[in-house]
Amino acid sequence: MNLLVLCPHFAPDVAPTGEVITSITTELAARGHQLHVVTSLPWYRHHRIEDGWGGKAVREQVTDWGRITRVHPFPTDKTNIPARALAFGGFTALTGIVAAASRPRPDAVLAMSPPLTLGLAGWVTARLRGAPFVFNIQDVFPDVAVELGMIKNPTIIGMASALERFTYLRSDAVTVLSDDLRDNVAAKLRSNRPDRVRVIPNFVDTEHIQPAPRENSYREEFGLAGKTVVMYAGNVGFSQSLDLVLDAATALAHDPDLVFVINGGGAARADLERKASGLRNVRFVDMQPKDRLPEVLAAADIHVVPLRRGLARSSVPSKMYSILAAGRPIVASVDTGTEVAAVVDRADAGIAVPPDDPEAFTKALARLVAEPDEVQRMGRAGRAFVERWASPAAIAEQYEALFDELRGGRARFLGGRKAI
Repeated sequence: MNLLVLCPHFAPDVAPTGEVITSITTELAARGHQLHVVTSLPWYRHHRIEDGWGGKAVREQVTDWGRITRVHPFPTDKTNIPARALAFGGFTALTGIVAAASRPRPDAVLAMSPPLTLGLAGWVTARLRGAPFVFNIQDVFPDVAVELGMIKNPTIIGMASALERFTYLRSDAVTVLSDDLRDNVAAKLRSNRPDRVRVIPNFVDTEHIQPAPRENSYREEFGLAGKTVVMYAGNVGFSQSLDLVLDAATALAHDPDLVFVINGGGAARADLERKASGLRNVRFVDMQPKDRLPEVLAAADIHVVPLRRGLARSSVPSKMYSILAAGRPIVASVDTGTEVAAVVDRADAGIAVPPDDPEAFTKALARLVAEPDEVQRMGRAGRAFVERWASPAAIAEQYEALFDELRGGRARFLGGRKAI
């Protein structure tokens, strides 16, 4: 098949969604498919175009399996919602123009959200080319932005919700990461073919990420040797309740061997560093290169996944599976009954507590810090769980089967009409 993929990030960009779609693309190519990926110039790490990639609004790269077209993402401050909306619009317009002119004609179109607007570009392209359209949802928008309070204007919320439903209704299939996200999206379709919503989870590369000794060069570099390390590794943004980490660090400051590490960058980091200025047991570490991820994960004794109230119903952090693959337990502060809480419970690989509850979060951490044998047992259980989880190859096979299914249905629907 000739497949057209529209996504906000792609390697060498280091965004988690970029790593997901890069792995899926690699596996689809290994299965003999040709692909055209339309994405952004790399910009995620510093929220600006990476050195060596500037100077052009569009860059083309030929690969063994097809080609990659990178367009300018117009990066802006995440807190400036109007500017960010304009940036998404500009990126989507450029992506749509490139995608509509893609040659050869695609047999299927896959677009990833967020940004939600990328679904429009995918749908228009698919309609013009007579190809089935699959809309992949990583975070349900505008639900996430509304829960965070980033969008409060009822008119804007209504417009975003209308665009969301418009795109879902015009997709041949909508893929989501978990059962609770499927229920969320299917409810918005009401009775209009909710069966089009399919669960195809993200995955973890258990060959790349494996349990490893905790004492490593990362610990040496950042003065963590011999310490008990509680770590948050990921985007330091508004979706995470990282104030909980500071609350726990304050409550457990009497333990001289316990250190809290926040590894990563993002829009909320500067404010968080200001709040932590008096805490000697908190360390901030910049985002590390992708190839150092296994070492970063291994350096922690316990990892935390703190999501603000309501967000776990609209988002599943891919970092959760990487932590389990590294053989480390999780303390998750998330909504009850969501995928994150369910996985931690099913895997018996940590403790899930209610969101935004400093006391419960701190008690869970204190319990694990006091029980190193339990920490190791949970780590082994988490690793065993993800070894049974879907591999990149298995996920690519599910997408391939979905494309084949939709192509067959569209061929019957078109009745032989020729697309451009």
